[in-house]
Amino acid sequence: MSLQAYRHLMRAARIAFEGDSRVLNAARESIRNGFRENASLPPSDPAVAPAIQKAEELASFLKSNVVQGKREGDTYKLRIHEHTERGDNDSIKLAGKTIKIDGSTKCCSA
Repeated sequence: MSLQAYRHLMRAARIAFEGDSRVLNAARESIRNGFRENASLPPSDPAVAPAIQKAEELASFLKSNVVQGKREGDTYKLRIHEHTERGDNDSIKLAGKTIKIDGSTKCCSA
């Protein structure tokens, strides 16, 4: 299980930091060090399951929520890939409007 989490994390780092070798190498080194610190734990240790869960959550976050930008003149170009999570911005559209939730009126702040 830990090998699978390790691979997912390495793959997510590769996707998130593609084209930025400096950051990608630093992420890989950090991942390796984190797994080496826990390598001596026996599989039955209660700390193993939360550590694997944390690695899987981090891999998911890296893959879907980290977007890199590259400066081009006065603007930044974002590298959005097929795994990037895209929201519909419904909560932003409600900013400053009065809405009813469970019969009571509330105001959304920006």
